[in-house]
Amino acid sequence: MKRIPLPFSQFVVKVHSRCDLACDHCYVYEHADTSWRTRPKVIGDEVLAKAAERIGAHAAAHRLPGVRVVLHGGEPLLAGPDRLRGVAEALRAALPPGCALDLRIHTNGVLLNREFCSLFAELGVGVGISLDGDRAANDRHRRFADGRSSHPQVLRAVALLREPEFQHLFAGLLCTIDVENDPVAVYRALAELQPPAVDFLLPHATWDDPPKRPAGRGEHPYADWLLAVHDHWEADGRRFAVRTFESVHRTLRGFTSLTESLGLEPSDLVVLETDGTFEQVDSLKTAFDGAPATGFDVFAHSLDDVARHPGIVARQSGLAGLAATCRGCPVVRTCGGGLYAHRYRGHDGGGGFDNPSVYCGDLMTLINGITARSGPVALPAQVAAPVVPAALAPAQLDELARGYGGADTVRALGRSQLALTRAMLAAAWDASGQGRPEAWALLSELDAAAPAAVDTVLAHPYARAWAARQLAGDLGTGLGPLAGLAAAAAVRAGRGDAVAVPVRGGWLHLPTLGRIALPDGEAVVTGRADGFTVRAADGSVRTALDEPLRRIRLAGGWTVALEDVDPLRDSHDHAVAERLPDAELLHWTGALREAWELLGHDLPGYADGIRVGLTAVTPLRPGPAGRDVSSAARQAFGVVGIARPATAPTLALLLAHEFQHVKLGAVLDLLDLYDRNDDTLYLAPWRPDPRPLEGLLQGTYAHLAVTEYWGTRTLAYDGLPGEAADRARLQFALWRQYTAEAVERLAGSGSLTALGLRFADGMRATVAPWLAVALPDAAERAARLAREERAMAGG
Repeated sequence: MKRIPLPFSQFVVKVHSRCDLACDHCYVYEHADTSWRTRPKVIGDEVLAKAAERIGAHAAAHRLPGVRVVLHGGEPLLAGPDRLRGVAEALRAALPPGCALDLRIHTNGVLLNREFCSLFAELGVGVGISLDGDRAANDRHRRFADGRSSHPQVLRAVALLREPEFQHLFAGLLCTIDVENDPVAVYRALAELQPPAVDFLLPHATWDDPPKRPAGRGEHPYADWLLAVHDHWEADGRRFAVRTFESVHRTLRGFTSLTESLGLEPSDLVVLETDGTFEQVDSLKTAFDGAPATGFDVFAHSLDDVARHPGIVARQSGLAGLAATCRGCPVVRTCGGGLYAHRYRGHDGGGGFDNPSVYCGDLMTLINGITARSGPVALPAQVAAPVVPAALAPAQLDELARGYGGADTVRALGRSQLALTRAMLAAAWDASGQGRPEAWALLSELDAAAPAAVDTVLAHPYARAWAARQLAGDLGTGLGPLAGLAAAAAVRAGRGDAVAVPVRGGWLHLPTLGRIALPDGEAVVTGRADGFTVRAADGSVRTALDEPLRRIRLAGGWTVALEDVDPLRDSHDHAVAERLPDAELLHWTGALREAWELLGHDLPGYADGIRVGLTAVTPLRPGPAGRDVSSAARQAFGVVGIARPATAPTLALLLAHEFQHVKLGAVLDLLDLYDRNDDTLYLAPWRPDPRPLEGLLQGTYAHLAVTEYWGTRTLAYDGLPGEAADRARLQFALWRQYTAEAVERLAGSGSLTALGLRFADGMRATVAPWLAVALPDAAERAARLAREERAMAGG
């Protein structure tokens, strides 16, 4: 479905082209490129308006779920609050509905004050700060033109970002390495500031202008410096994210890199200068004068034009774009040839960028050093991990970590899931190597001509299930489900398109619509403006569904489907019910309406996210002896499976519990919260059998909602006698303790990433107030007895 090599999802917008510091290692002013001298100091209104328009059009054309924009310079704060507000508002207004804006600013921090922070809090702008370590390390390069230190001002800026009012804005620190600085002192100085992330950057250099290598510091001083930092980072429990280290760990295990300086992932970033010209990545300024130039500008060229520039395409060519030496290297999939700019050699017929990195030896030593410290790595047989644009702002991640997730946050998860579904379908189609090109061609054509129809079909929870099975090697369904998706999109588009769909087991299924009873074979589905026609293998023609997908309208305008016809609904780990008879449909309708009212009353912090994200409920078969049965399918965002329980309050609890799994699954598709190579089994306090770490994480996250459900019901029964009140108090006492213990077990596992530890902190913060609620001694005793009995059963 792509129409260019790779759409851009990351944009660096230069809002000011000058700086108030005179850092001698700056690639903008101190390296080969001199284009800054002729550019306007501040981005103008016309450039800004046209740039916002171009980015919005690009996002709409490529259906991007989100874009990241970094406001940069020079020093962007020199543009002033009014100009920065205008930039943020113009960008946000230009993006199409459903496209999230992850807006950040990168600054040296000298001018950062409360006025700027209040503005950024209002506009949702994350703030990154450049800081090279303690005062001695920072002053080696980052000084004012008159030689004064900038360190005190930067520390004041970081202190401001650590205040409770602004801490959600703090995006992290950027540290440029100087091997003459003490790596441990630098690490300690940065760690004391409690940043969410630190990027350690190699100083920009080329084969023509190589990095300094002081005598007596070994053959690979940059690797030695980084490994010293890595060891302290590991010993401290990875207190913050470090993209370089995490990218090495990820790529060794077959996952994607988090930085363009490592790995083979294609670059999807472009730079906009203050004069409206588009450039390639800024690091190319270190290669030669004019190296980043594209010859394109916002007034005459679209972003699709820029994406076809040979320099952009070269940075998207993966292994094939590397020098022959690199392609045969054993660490190439982690190293990726290093940063593109660092490969440049222009002197003596040096081949331009067709070289290994000038840091080649350091990169190999670093990767091998981390590998040796990590132990043996089991690489997956096949890695097909699509790159999904980052869709969560830091504040949204923290909201999810607390267990919640409002409408906007869950919509962001939904957009990222839709992007992942598209990527998985493309990968599964590409891997199939089979016929029926008309189905894929039609889906691709409709994606351009009737995108809303395609989005509606692909957002259906089980649209991805086929792709997941295909990629896992389960080919039993063939390409029939893909043809069904194309047919459903054709019906919704109503343009007269026709597609052949296999009929199996006597049913033709149209996702999001329903199914028609037909003889096995092949039927041709044609979408019309007034409906559809289906010509069956026996020549008969049908124009109506035998079993339409039924939807229940709930209070507040929320509509949820009862999905009892999709053949891929068996993706749950419990048996699914057959088509519901009318009487059972009425029971479900009443139960869901009552459960939704209870959710709004008992779990208001969860209800909005459920309303936005839960699009379907799949009825399951009842469990043995009336046991409640529910399930979330990992590859089906937006649906939960439930066997209808006896009471509406139980249904409300099951809906909230399972939708927690749905949300966390979407988060795990975006972010690594734990080391996926950890095969240790962990005991969950509520079950006798040990679980993998993800199982413990999933259970803990789901029980945040369970704890709050019983907590709110306990408060509602405050002081009241009766069996219902006693049960609520017992369940509350039980689940708050179980959940608190599980959070600490997760945090102490040693396998959570920096983001995972941040997630655990959020869960801990949610449980803590519930632990402080006073309960009658009888409830505490009953809960303690229940825990002891469960522990004995598990022992």
